Amino acid sequence: MPFGLTNAPATFQHFMNDIFRDILDVYVIIYLDDILVFSKYEVNHEKHVREVLSRLQKHNLYCNLAKCFFSIKEIDYLGLIVSPEGIRVNPAKVIKAIDWLVPSKVVQVQEFVGFCNFYWTFIHDYSCIAAPLFNLTRKNHSWEWTNECAQAFEQLKEALRSVPVLIIPDISKQFFPECDASDFATGAILSQFSEDDRLHQVAFLSKAMTPAERNYDIYHKELLAIVKVLKEWQHLLEGTALPVQIITDHKNLEPSKASKDLRGRLARWAGFLSEFNFQLKGGESRALLDPALFIAAIEPDEVLDDRIRDAYLQDERLNHIVEALQKNDKVKNWSWDNGLLMFKNKIYVPMTTQFAEIYLRVVMMTWQQDTQANLEHWNWLIKNITGNLLKKSVTSYVSHCESCIRNKHSNQLPPSLLNPIELPSRPWDHINYDLITGLPESEGFNAILTVVDRMSRMVHFIPTTSRASAADVANLFVTYVWKLHGLPSKTISDRGLQVNSAFLKQLYKRLDIEASLSTAFQPRTDGLAERLNQVVEIYLRHYIAYKQDHWVGILPMVEFA
Repeated sequence: MPFGLTNAPATFQHFMNDIFRDILDVYVIIYLDDILVFSKYEVNHEKHVREVLSRLQKHNLYCNLAKCFFSIKEIDYLGLIVSPEGIRVNPAKVIKAIDWLVPSKVVQVQEFVGFCNFYWTFIHDYSCIAAPLFNLTRKNHSWEWTNECAQAFEQLKEALRSVPVLIIPDISKQFFPECDASDFATGAILSQFSEDDRLHQVAFLSKAMTPAERNYDIYHKELLAIVKVLKEWQHLLEGTALPVQIITDHKNLEPSKASKDLRGRLARWAGFLSEFNFQLKGGESRALLDPALFIAAIEPDEVLDDRIRDAYLQDERLNHIVEALQKNDKVKNWSWDNGLLMFKNKIYVPMTTQFAEIYLRVVMMTWQQDTQANLEHWNWLIKNITGNLLKKSVTSYVSHCESCIRNKHSNQLPPSLLNPIELPSRPWDHINYDLITGLPESEGFNAILTVVDRMSRMVHFIPTTSRASAADVANLFVTYVWKLHGLPSKTISDRGLQVNSAFLKQLYKRLDIEASLSTAFQPRTDGLAERLNQVVEIYLRHYIAYKQDHWVGILPMVEFA
């Protein structure tokens, strides 16, 4: 084979692979003319070396004795130093990168990135760090050395200066891949426990996302990171006796294992994931599935107290209670205790905080892991914490609980066929109404009562407040609807507190009005009012000013339109 042919390296590599094909990766690794013979036991090593030398002799290949090393425990192979402690970068090779001058053109950036690419398995979040440099090397990208590029350049040099030692993987031990995703890349660390009972890195992984992958939502990006981890290290992680403990900081991934509505991309990924024996674990920042960390997160201490106090400011429903107590006024069942709001002598935790979910997870784990420590924390919770979170949060949490979905069958009858709503006999005989809340305050109002006639589709948009009682709603009907159109025979609405109150029920009974309430969690049953809510919100977005404080004056024009 003559020199100078572009396919010469590939041809020679194929030739070497053919000679040693039955022992490749068994005790021989070959890259072109660099042959590495490795053995676990010294007794077998001499036999392995003789076998390799005899095959070279058989095919008229000769070794340069000056470049050969025998019976050594540490070797520099392809720029990496391999030893019983693990694999590390050759410091002599890295000196070049440390002294690298700041690039002034694209070719120099390509040279630096190409050098770093060889050592990317030693650099955590390599794709994220090098992203600004990757952008410079793109076709038709104008040259501009920004602060982000300079920062990435220095970060890579520092990373090469302090690269870790990667231990050699042991397939008999458990693997712990930790993965994460950003807006444009995925990254992972593969670790194992060593003899010192500490986690040590086996390898790093960093992959830039394709343009299509960058459009994924955060749920799919985090799941993509797990899929890439299992694909990259499939030869290590597939078929393991011990479950692979995948560490992620995205809490919504765990219920996805129990999802029953898988289509397209998710269905393909689910099929691939089913080939692995793995468990999802929460990272240190979330402690998703570790009961000890979870319970420690809600231990009564000063930090938790401060977070609860801050949460009171975010809950508008507590404003009038807090104001009254600060004025030393007495409020039934409510009191202050060292800055904490107490309801019937229990700490009140607002729904606006993350404590609702933590609270419920601890309860579930207490049932599943009947340990004395967990029971003590559960007893503390039930005796000392209350809030507006219990019924709704418990129902929602249990409906998404993986263990419940997998192990409990439903004893509920299937839903019956849908029945059409009775047609009205005259205008304003049947009406739908709903409240739009959470609006910025305008002229003292922060909500809109939407009332629509099912026959003519005529609508009234009435400004009100989110604190309006059932009596207030009744007064609005008298003032804006009944005096103009008369009493309806039937109303359709959701199950809001104002609508479902005892006062309004008695009023409707006296006036002979049939009140129909929409099905819980099924807004389509009151679709007419819900759709009009969307229309009025879109209309207001077009015409309100920057401060959004004059929408009340626009409502008549919205109603006219």
